Amino acid sequence: MDWLEFGLALAAFLGSHILPSRPGLKGALVARLGRAGYGMAYGGLSLLLLVWVIGAAGRAPFVVIWDQTLWMRWLANLAMPVAATLIVLALGAPNPLSFGGRATGFDPARPGIAGVVRHPLLWALLIWSGVHLLVNGDLAHVMLFGLFALYAVLGMRMIDRRNRRLWGEGLWITRASGTSNLPFHGNWHCYRPALWRIALAAGVWIGLLHLHLPVIGVSPMP
Repeated sequence: MDWLEFGLALAAFLGSHILPSRPGLKGALVARLGRAGYGMAYGGLSLLLLVWVIGAAGRAPFVVIWDQTLWMRWLANLAMPVAATLIVLALGAPNPLSFGGRATGFDPARPGIAGVVRHPLLWALLIWSGVHLLVNGDLAHVMLFGLFALYAVLGMRMIDRRNRRLWGEGLWITRASGTSNLPFHGNWHCYRPALWRIALAAGVWIGLLHLHLPVIGVSPMP
């Protein structure tokens, strides 16, 4: 039964992320709820399903693939502030090259966070899933975080291919010229993030650190 719950939760979470790729269904929901209402509803649903699938993975039968060691926990705690910072710097920032960013105000010569890495939210997901995969070496969590990591990597390629097709090669090259899928391989030297975003990222990380035990049921501390 525990494997059944994990399978249902995983299918529901992955299925919910098919929604943004269906323009007709998304358009109908945006028309009914408004763009802000759709964003809040979809974000809330995604968060609830994420909590469910992580909880279901913890309740699934424990099948060890590798053992956890102390250095893995230290690495996870060092990596998570980076993931939190990428999320806060990306949301609402000018970046038509990836989701989570806005098209208005984007300057290819000064690409902002996109100059640090083209897909900051997907890189945040990759960092989060990668370190959690490392510290959770049982079968259910390897499946869960492995799928998240694969989704992040494939998502970068899929978004790039879609933008090339929609914009045409010339406009794609112009907009993406100062960016890269590899961190710090684009035009990042002129980027100066707002101090309030850095402070907010620190607050998000501290909040996640303190909520991990009561919400997930496991302390993240080494």
